[in-house]
Amino acid sequence: MFLSSAVRVAVSRTVCIKITHRDTPENNPDTPFEFTEENLKRIDAIVKMYPEGHKAAATLPVLDLAQRQHGWLPISAMNKVAELLGVPPMRVYEVATFYTMYQRKPVGKYHIQICTTTPCMLCNSDSILEAIQNKLGIKVGETTPDKMFTLIEVECLGACVNAPMVQINDNYYEDLKPQDIEQIIDELKAGRVPPPGPRGGRFSCEPAGGLTSLTEPPPGPGFGVRADL
Repeated sequence: MFLSSAVRVAVSRTVCIKITHRDTPENNPDTPFEFTEENLKRIDAIVKMYPEGHKAAATLPVLDLAQRQHGWLPISAMNKVAELLGVPPMRVYEVATFYTMYQRKPVGKYHIQICTTTPCMLCNSDSILEAIQNKLGIKVGETTPDKMFTLIEVECLGACVNAPMVQINDNYYEDLKPQDIEQIIDELKAGRVPPPGPRGGRFSCEPAGGLTSLTEPPPGPGFGVRADL
Protein backbone atom coordinates (compact mmCIF):
# COMPACT_ATOMS: atom_id res chain seq x y z
CA MET A 1 0.00 0.00 0.00
CA PHE A 2 1.38 3.41 -0.99
CA LEU A 3 1.56 6.11 1.63
CA SER A 4 2.28 9.73 0.82
CA SER A 5 5.33 11.27 2.47
CA ALA A 6 3.06 13.39 4.68
CA VAL A 7 1.20 10.30 5.92
CA ARG A 8 4.47 8.43 6.52
CA VAL A 9 5.78 11.31 8.60
CA ALA A 10 2.53 11.47 10.60
CA VAL A 11 2.64 7.72 11.27
CA SER A 12 6.30 7.89 12.28
CA ARG A 13 5.61 10.73 14.68
CA THR A 14 2.69 8.82 16.21
CA VAL A 15 4.82 5.70 16.74
CA CYS A 16 7.68 7.71 18.21
CA ILE A 17 5.33 9.47 20.64
CA LYS A 18 3.92 6.12 21.72
CA ILE A 19 7.25 4.45 22.48
CA THR A 20 9.49 7.34 23.56
CA HIS A 21 10.87 6.84 27.05
CA ARG A 22 11.23 9.80 29.36
CA ASP A 23 12.84 9.32 32.76
CA THR A 24 10.58 9.67 35.77
CA PRO A 25 11.37 9.23 39.48
CA GLU A 26 9.97 5.68 39.35
CA ASN A 27 11.22 4.72 35.88
CA ASN A 28 14.77 5.55 34.95
CA PRO A 29 18.03 3.65 34.36
CA ASP A 30 18.82 3.82 38.08
CA THR A 31 15.49 2.32 39.20
CA PRO A 32 16.54 -0.63 41.39
CA PHE A 33 16.06 -3.97 39.64
CA GLU A 34 17.88 -7.26 40.07
CA PHE A 35 16.56 -10.72 39.27
CA THR A 36 16.10 -12.97 42.28
CA GLU A 37 18.32 -16.03 42.56
CA GLU A 38 15.33 -18.22 41.78
CA ASN A 39 14.56 -16.27 38.62
CA LEU A 40 18.18 -16.33 37.53
CA LYS A 41 17.95 -20.12 37.60
CA ARG A 42 14.76 -19.92 35.54
CA ILE A 43 16.52 -17.67 33.02
CA ASP A 44 19.38 -20.15 32.74
CA ALA A 45 16.86 -22.92 32.00
CA ILE A 46 15.05 -20.73 29.44
CA VAL A 47 18.24 -19.81 27.59
CA LYS A 48 19.28 -23.47 27.36
CA MET A 49 16.11 -24.15 25.35
CA TYR A 50 17.59 -22.22 22.40
CA PRO A 51 20.55 -23.10 20.13
CA GLU A 52 24.03 -21.91 21.04
CA GLY A 53 24.53 -18.32 19.99
CA HIS A 54 20.81 -17.50 19.93
CA LYS A 55 20.23 -16.14 23.43
CA ALA A 56 18.33 -13.22 21.92
CA ALA A 57 15.50 -15.65 21.16
CA ALA A 58 14.79 -15.75 24.91
CA THR A 59 13.89 -12.04 25.02
CA LEU A 60 10.12 -12.52 25.29
CA PRO A 61 10.06 -15.09 28.12
CA VAL A 62 12.80 -13.30 30.09
CA LEU A 63 10.96 -9.98 29.79
CA ASP A 64 7.83 -11.73 31.01
CA LEU A 65 9.76 -13.08 33.98
CA ALA A 66 11.05 -9.59 34.80
CA GLN A 67 7.53 -8.19 34.65
CA ARG A 68 6.12 -10.92 36.88
CA GLN A 69 8.83 -10.22 39.44
CA HIS A 70 8.50 -6.43 39.43
CA GLY A 71 4.84 -6.04 38.46
CA TRP A 72 5.71 -3.94 35.38
CA LEU A 73 8.77 -3.18 33.23
CA PRO A 74 10.91 -0.17 34.16
CA ILE A 75 13.70 0.62 31.74
CA SER A 76 16.24 -0.69 34.26
CA ALA A 77 14.61 -4.13 34.02
CA MET A 78 14.84 -3.99 30.23
CA ASN A 79 18.51 -3.06 30.51
CA LYS A 80 19.11 -6.01 32.84
CA VAL A 81 17.44 -8.37 30.35
CA ALA A 82 19.68 -7.01 27.57
CA GLU A 83 22.74 -7.48 29.76
CA LEU A 84 21.90 -11.10 30.62
CA LEU A 85 21.11 -12.02 27.02
CA GLY A 86 24.08 -10.16 25.55
CA VAL A 87 22.04 -8.02 23.15
CA PRO A 88 21.90 -4.26 22.59
CA PRO A 89 19.30 -2.64 24.89
CA MET A 90 17.49 -1.27 21.84
CA ARG A 91 16.61 -4.83 20.78
CA VAL A 92 14.87 -5.35 24.10
CA TYR A 93 13.12 -1.97 23.93
CA GLU A 94 11.76 -2.91 20.49
CA VAL A 95 10.13 -6.03 21.90
CA ALA A 96 8.80 -4.39 25.08
CA THR A 97 7.17 -1.55 23.13
CA PHE A 98 5.63 -3.79 20.47
CA TYR A 99 3.65 -6.29 22.57
CA THR A 100 0.77 -5.09 24.74
CA MET A 101 1.53 -7.90 27.23
CA TYR A 102 4.42 -5.79 28.53
CA GLN A 103 3.51 -2.92 30.84
CA ARG A 104 5.90 0.02 30.87
CA LYS A 105 4.20 1.77 33.75
CA PRO A 106 2.70 0.47 37.00
CA VAL A 107 -0.62 -1.34 36.79
CA GLY A 108 -3.11 -2.41 39.43
CA LYS A 109 -3.21 -5.75 41.19
CA TYR A 110 -5.85 -6.84 38.68
CA HIS A 111 -5.06 -5.84 35.12
CA ILE A 112 -8.26 -5.89 33.06
CA GLN A 113 -7.73 -6.12 29.32
CA ILE A 114 -10.95 -5.85 27.35
CA CYS A 115 -11.06 -6.91 23.72
CA THR A 116 -13.09 -4.61 21.48
CA THR A 117 -12.00 -6.00 18.11
CA THR A 118 -14.68 -6.90 15.53
CA PRO A 119 -16.06 -10.24 16.88
CA CYS A 120 -16.26 -8.92 20.45
CA MET A 121 -17.66 -5.59 19.26
CA LEU A 122 -20.38 -7.39 17.28
CA CYS A 123 -21.24 -9.32 20.45
CA ASN A 124 -21.65 -6.03 22.35
CA SER A 125 -18.29 -5.65 24.07
CA ASP A 126 -19.22 -1.97 24.42
CA SER A 127 -21.72 -2.96 27.12
CA ILE A 128 -18.98 -4.84 28.99
CA LEU A 129 -16.62 -1.87 28.75
CA GLU A 130 -19.34 0.46 30.00
CA ALA A 131 -20.13 -1.88 32.91
CA ILE A 132 -16.46 -2.01 33.94
CA GLN A 133 -16.05 1.76 33.77
CA ASN A 134 -19.23 2.36 35.76
CA LYS A 135 -18.34 -0.29 38.34
CA LEU A 136 -14.79 0.93 38.92
CA GLY A 137 -15.22 4.64 38.18
CA ILE A 138 -12.28 4.69 35.77
CA LYS A 139 -11.79 5.03 32.02
CA VAL A 140 -9.56 3.09 29.65
CA GLY A 141 -5.90 3.58 30.57
CA GLU A 142 -6.64 4.48 34.18
CA THR A 143 -6.06 2.76 37.53
CA THR A 144 -8.38 2.88 40.53
CA PRO A 145 -7.15 5.07 43.41
CA ASP A 146 -6.58 1.98 45.58
CA LYS A 147 -4.28 0.51 42.88
CA MET A 148 -6.47 -2.59 42.67
CA PHE A 149 -7.66 -2.37 39.06
CA THR A 150 -6.20 -1.09 35.79
CA LEU A 151 -8.32 -1.05 32.62
CA ILE A 152 -6.95 -1.13 29.10
CA GLU A 153 -8.45 -1.81 25.67
CA VAL A 154 -6.65 -4.38 23.51
CA GLU A 155 -6.81 -6.01 20.12
CA CYS A 156 -7.91 -9.61 19.52
CA LEU A 157 -7.06 -11.99 22.36
CA GLY A 158 -7.89 -15.07 20.30
CA ALA A 159 -11.14 -16.10 21.99
CA CYS A 160 -13.46 -14.82 19.25
CA VAL A 161 -15.92 -17.71 19.44
CA ASN A 162 -16.46 -16.88 23.13
CA ALA A 163 -16.97 -13.16 22.59
CA PRO A 164 -17.30 -10.83 24.38
CA MET A 165 -14.43 -11.51 26.72
CA VAL A 166 -11.79 -9.94 28.95
CA GLN A 167 -8.41 -11.05 30.21
CA ILE A 168 -7.69 -10.35 33.88
CA ASN A 169 -4.07 -11.08 34.74
CA ASP A 170 -3.57 -14.59 33.28
CA ASN A 171 -7.24 -15.60 33.18
CA TYR A 172 -9.79 -15.36 30.36
CA TYR A 173 -13.44 -14.63 31.18
CA GLU A 174 -15.73 -15.29 28.23
CA ASP A 175 -19.35 -15.20 27.02
CA LEU A 176 -19.81 -12.15 29.20
CA LYS A 177 -22.87 -10.08 29.99
CA PRO A 178 -22.65 -6.86 32.03
CA GLN A 179 -23.86 -8.62 35.19
CA ASP A 180 -21.12 -11.25 34.74
CA ILE A 181 -18.26 -8.75 34.72
CA GLU A 182 -19.79 -6.92 37.68
CA GLN A 183 -19.89 -10.18 39.64
CA ILE A 184 -16.29 -10.98 38.65
CA ILE A 185 -15.12 -7.59 39.89
CA ASP A 186 -17.02 -8.03 43.17
CA GLU A 187 -15.32 -11.38 43.74
CA LEU A 188 -11.88 -9.93 43.03
CA LYS A 189 -12.57 -7.08 45.44
CA ALA A 190 -13.43 -9.70 48.08
CA GLY A 191 -10.09 -11.41 47.56
CA ARG A 192 -11.42 -14.36 45.57
CA VAL A 193 -10.37 -15.34 42.05
CA PRO A 194 -13.48 -16.47 40.14
CA PRO A 195 -13.12 -19.51 37.88
CA PRO A 196 -11.98 -18.51 34.39
CA GLY A 197 -13.65 -19.59 31.17
CA PRO A 198 -17.10 -19.18 29.58
CA ARG A 199 -19.88 -17.77 31.72
CA GLY A 200 -22.78 -18.92 29.58
CA GLY A 201 -22.78 -22.61 30.37
CA ARG A 202 -20.35 -23.78 27.73
CA PHE A 203 -17.42 -25.97 28.71
CA SER A 204 -15.06 -24.48 26.14
CA CYS A 205 -15.67 -23.13 22.63
CA GLU A 206 -18.30 -25.58 21.39
CA PRO A 207 -21.28 -24.05 19.51
CA ALA A 208 -23.44 -21.97 21.84
CA GLY A 209 -26.59 -23.50 20.36
CA GLY A 210 -25.39 -27.08 20.61
CA LEU A 211 -23.67 -29.39 18.13
CA THR A 212 -24.83 -29.27 14.52
CA SER A 213 -22.43 -31.93 13.19
CA LEU A 214 -20.49 -34.92 14.50
CA THR A 215 -23.53 -35.76 16.62
CA GLU A 216 -23.34 -39.55 16.10
CA PRO A 217 -20.74 -42.09 17.25
CA PRO A 218 -17.84 -42.30 14.80
CA PRO A 219 -17.93 -45.20 12.32
CA GLY A 220 -15.65 -48.15 13.00
CA PRO A 221 -12.54 -49.27 11.12
CA GLY A 222 -13.12 -50.04 7.46
CA PHE A 223 -16.06 -47.66 7.03
CA GLY A 224 -16.50 -46.76 3.37
CA VAL A 225 -13.96 -49.29 2.14
CA ARG A 226 -15.02 -51.47 -0.80
CA ALA A 227 -16.56 -54.73 0.34
CA ASP A 228 -14.44 -56.73 -2.08
CA LEU A 229 -11.14 -55.49 -0.66
